[in-house]
Amino acid sequence: MKTQVKIMTAASALLLAGCFQPAGTLNNQNSFAGATENNIIAQSVTRNGIAYLQAMSARFRAEVPTMINFEFNSSRLDAEARRILQVQADWIKANPIVRFRVYGHTDRVGSAGYNQALGLRRARSAVQYLVSLGVPRNRLEAYTSLGETQPIVNTELRERLNRRTVTDVTGFAPGFDAADFDGKRAVIIYGEYVGDAGSEIVSEGGL
Repeated sequence: MKTQVKIMTAASALLLAGCFQPAGTLNNQNSFAGATENNIIAQSVTRNGIAYLQAMSARFRAEVPTMINFEFNSSRLDAEARRILQVQADWIKANPIVRFRVYGHTDRVGSAGYNQALGLRRARSAVQYLVSLGVPRNRLEAYTSLGETQPIVNTELRERLNRRTVTDVTGFAPGFDAADFDGKRAVIIYGEYVGDAGSEIVSEGGL
């Protein structure tokens, strides 16, 4: 029991640090554990699908532009935003196991209360357009506004990069029972992501 607790704690730490490796990749001279222990770690972490969700979020951020931008004091989607949302919609529809959340952001011009409301309008615009492209509404978890609280560029001036929405994986789709999830699938998905994406992935925008 103590060994399992230690293994699960170590696995959780690796996962949070972004260092989780597929089972079987650490059983060499530089590894800290053998193949059996690695398999236990992988299965412990993936039993409730955590590693799968992390891997899917990483793949989404690597393969799809997750951020769209807006004109000043506007929630209107321009042509570029609609193009990016089309790419997002295609990816979301192709991966029906997970659900997504859209976060709205603003720059720091205006009051905090106004920007909170504006961020929400932007998130709603993005969600409504995704739905119009065929994404099931129940695949888009509660969207939210972070207003002016998380700027990309730290400025009090008008800044387009701060006027954005960001889409990301947040959980399993409705009706999917994570308790029945096969942990091996998460290991495979994560392994494919590591192999395809290389050593570093840069997100389109922070959350």
